[in-house]
Amino acid sequence: MRVIAGSLGGRRLTAPRGRNTRPTSDRVREALFMALEPLVDARVVDLFAGSGALGIEALSRGAAHADFVESDRAARAALEANLLGLGLGDRARIWALTLPAGLVRMSEELRAADLVLADPPYGGRIAAHTLAELGKEGVLRPGARVVVEHHAKDVLPDAAGGLQRVRERSYGETRVSTYRLEGLGGV
Repeated sequence: MRVIAGSLGGRRLTAPRGRNTRPTSDRVREALFMALEPLVDARVVDLFAGSGALGIEALSRGAAHADFVESDRAARAALEANLLGLGLGDRARIWALTLPAGLVRMSEELRAADLVLADPPYGGRIAAHTLAELGKEGVLRPGARVVVEHHAKDVLPDAAGGLQRVRERSYGETRVSTYRLEGLGGV
C-alpha cells in the first residue's frame, strides 16, 4: 500500500496485521481524490481510519490537518507509525474512539472539518448510522463534504439530516457515496 499522489506520492504505508481492517484500494483512492481536489488547507477527519491511508492521502494532496479515528489498537499502532514515518505528526491527531457513538466527543473538530472520509466495516448498518449522526444539525460546518466507502450492496440514504448525496460511483464491490452539507463554503 502506498500514497498515490501529492508531496508524499509513492511513499509506502504500513498496514495493520490481521483481518480487522480492509484498506481502500489504490484504484478507489485515486478516483476518490481526483473528484475531491483541490484540498489545499482543508481540515479533514478520517473515520474508521485503519492505517490512515485516506487521511494521509488528503495531507499529501495539500490538506492542512487531519484527525484520525480508529478503535482497533493494532490499526492505531500502524497509523501512528505511518504518520511518524512520513513526518506528519504535527499535522495530525489520532482518536481512540468507537463510532458512531464517539462522534459526540469530536464535535469541535467535526464543526471545523471541510471533509470527512469514512470507511466503516462492510455490511450491517454502521455506514448508515454514522451518516445519520454526521447529518445532525450542528455536527459539521456548512458546505462540508462527507465521503463514505461502503459495499455496493449496502444501501445508504439519498439524504441524512442536512447532508445530501451529490455523487456515487461503484468500483467492483466497493461503492463511494459523496454527500455535501447544505450551506456555502467547504472544500
